[in-house]
Amino acid sequence: QVQLVESGGGLVQAGGSLRLSCAASGSTFSINGMGWYRQAPGKQRELVATITSGGATDYADSVQGRFTISRDNVKNMLYLQMNSLKPEDTAVYYCNFHRTVPSRRYDFWGQGTQVTVSS
Repeated sequence: QVQLVESGGGLVQAGGSLRLSCAASGSTFSINGMGWYRQAPGKQRELVATITSGGATDYADSVQGRFTISRDNVKNMLYLQMNSLKPEDTAVYYCNFHRTVPSRRYDFWGQGTQVTVSS
């Protein structure tokens, strides 16, 4: 099992920045990839950014160039630096770690942290 705790959310004006953190504990040695997802009111949860165990990153088109995902393997931390925030970035942001084995994927989620961007 992997336990995840997010922090760093809050209220920020449009154009501002926030840095989200995710602290991981438990069986993190078996994790293949990590990512950040978000869910706005009335909408489905969507992928924001991912990073593989090899360090490859990928971003949703809506955040490309504004957000940066990174990790610290020694500290078992995952980060999301969010710059040039827009009101449409308002959502609950969730940290995700996953383990992929043949024919199955195991997902671990944090409790979420609220990000609110005012116009």
